[in-house]
Amino acid sequence: MQILIGLGSGIVVGLFIGDHAAALKWAADGFVKLLQMTVLPYVTLSIIGSLGALQMAEARALAVRAGGVLALIWSLALVFALLIPLTFPRVENAAFFSSSLVERPPPFDFVGLYIPANPFYSLANNVVPAVVLFSVIMGVALIGVPGKEAVLAPLAIAATALSRATRAIVRLTPYGLFAIAATTAGTVSLEQLGRLQVFLIAYAVVALLLSLWVLPGLVAALTPIRVGQIFTVTRNALITAFVAGDLFIVLPVLISASRTLIADAGLASPTESDLPDVIVPASFNFPHAGKLLSISFVLFAGWFADAVVSPGSYPRLALTGLVTFFGSLNVAVPFLLEQFRIPADTFQLFLASGVINSRFGTLVAAIHTVTVALLGTCAMVNGLRWERARLLRYAVVTTALTVAAIGGMRVVFARALQQPYTKDQVLADMQLLRHPVAAVVHRGPVRLSETAAGPLLDTIRSRGVLRVGYLSNSLPFAFFNARDELVGFDIEVAHRLAAELRVTLEFVALDRAQLDEQLASGVCDIVMSGVIVTPARASSSIFSKTYLDETLGVIVTDDRRASFMTWSAIRSLGALTVAVPDVPYYVDAIRELLPDATIRRFDDVAALLDDTEATVEAIVFPAERGSAWTLRYPRYTVVVPMPAAVKLPLAYPIAHNDGAFTRYVDTWLELKEKDGTFAALYQYWILGRTTETGARRWSVLRNVLHWER
Repeated sequence: MQILIGLGSGIVVGLFIGDHAAALKWAADGFVKLLQMTVLPYVTLSIIGSLGALQMAEARALAVRAGGVLALIWSLALVFALLIPLTFPRVENAAFFSSSLVERPPPFDFVGLYIPANPFYSLANNVVPAVVLFSVIMGVALIGVPGKEAVLAPLAIAATALSRATRAIVRLTPYGLFAIAATTAGTVSLEQLGRLQVFLIAYAVVALLLSLWVLPGLVAALTPIRVGQIFTVTRNALITAFVAGDLFIVLPVLISASRTLIADAGLASPTESDLPDVIVPASFNFPHAGKLLSISFVLFAGWFADAVVSPGSYPRLALTGLVTFFGSLNVAVPFLLEQFRIPADTFQLFLASGVINSRFGTLVAAIHTVTVALLGTCAMVNGLRWERARLLRYAVVTTALTVAAIGGMRVVFARALQQPYTKDQVLADMQLLRHPVAAVVHRGPVRLSETAAGPLLDTIRSRGVLRVGYLSNSLPFAFFNARDELVGFDIEVAHRLAAELRVTLEFVALDRAQLDEQLASGVCDIVMSGVIVTPARASSSIFSKTYLDETLGVIVTDDRRASFMTWSAIRSLGALTVAVPDVPYYVDAIRELLPDATIRRFDDVAALLDDTEATVEAIVFPAERGSAWTLRYPRYTVVVPMPAAVKLPLAYPIAHNDGAFTRYVDTWLELKEKDGTFAALYQYWILGRTTETGARRWSVLRNVLHWER
């Protein structure tokens, strides 16, 4: 009751004072650290002492039988994780360019995580898998040592002392949970919760189903221990684990509860009742059901970012997830996102969802721990009951609850999320980040009022106008937004360059097919519209230094994404009809990469994307631009074929091959790169991330009572 009062009052206080609740974070963190303080030493002593007390035959039986129980629970958890996507409704989706299309994360360090070169370092840095492995090795080595009782007795005394210390700290639980609940309720972003509502609800419902029935029901089906008995003994530990989001801190309590349940059911002798002291710490080294449930986030991220993982890839995802989840989720999830070519930016959604879902995942982990302890002990003492009627009843109830939960959420989500596609409006609503200089925009051909008579930089300053050539519909570098304003990455750069020169702007529309001729004629001073540097252009025009590298990609319909992941996979498709920009450099590159393809040149990508007859099977296009176009045409997606990403440098062509103005632009570009200007523009125009700071967290104090502004 004290725990529930602390939890409830913490939530109320957090909602009342909002982000002021962050002042209680020190108390929340301090309580968690106090609980953590005794756990790792307890785990170490418990494993060494409990394994050392066994005979070698018992140790082998433990590995085989408890391992079998663990495999059974893993299978159940993976099945439910892979069922979660059935709740996701069908929606049209698209996304800005993501660096995950081309970047690779650092390799996963299994050796460093599991093999303790220095056990004291692992203890000091809380590297739990390495500590457990060290403890297991020491415990097994102790089995055959003569006179081991002289060591086992002090270990047992030390473990008992640590257990008593843990129970003393646990008395602070109501106060600690108050601080944790207040901090979480007062600082979590409501906007983030709104974006993630589908995954949050689906994950929470499935986690509750696993925690309240599937795992405890499995224990009840295979042993005399009833579901109600499990929750009666473990409820305080489960509540603590749920609110704190930390399994580690309740591990000793769960071990003690498991021993109590086994003893009360009369399933083992007093000596055998101590088996949870071995099983729980040893199994802690392996992924628990709560971790495996996080595989569902990879499937959600694919659905969210329009990079859906096909059902045919589920076995590979399950196996890869099982292996990678032996380590940290914060390492494993980005690895899985990369493996299945899902934008790495979605990992931020995983971190945001963790505020809520980590609690449910920890609840599943706590029940998983108890289930492994109970079933593992019963397996060791031959106490499992394989009664057909009980197992059939368990299977029928589990199936019915699963169908009701998954089907019900699918129906609710389908109705609640019946909203029109709006990602194209995001692109249309984009505006220049900073106040622009005065500008005149010409949409058609114009005549020059004068010809440059001297150095171009002097002419621009004396004229008081910088003439910038642009190519319309060059998403996301130059395009007209919903307000009919010329905007984009390079348009923003043009405004900032003009501000530095203290001149106004005149934007001149250019013909893409006659770009080189118009530039040579002096119709503009500089072209700023995502122009790719090619050998042919470099031989006839002078360019500024490159300011951005694009990546060669392929635009395909959503359903064909998996067939275009690598260049070898594309070549295996045979004779394809591929649309390629009418630039010789592009055409030559694709002929080398896809020698059997029929190449169709194009100037207007919008016309191709509007073609509902699908006269081409793929469109070769820079991935950064293609991603922007998919916002307007969501039935398409962008793929960067691997293994080698082809880079395409962008630069600004300079009129009259003027070297002095080119050097000025080069110096200015270098300064803007160093002061973070280009990084900010890349984040906004290419990656689609807003630079605005979010509003303060909603609270009763400010938004209802208006006692604070």
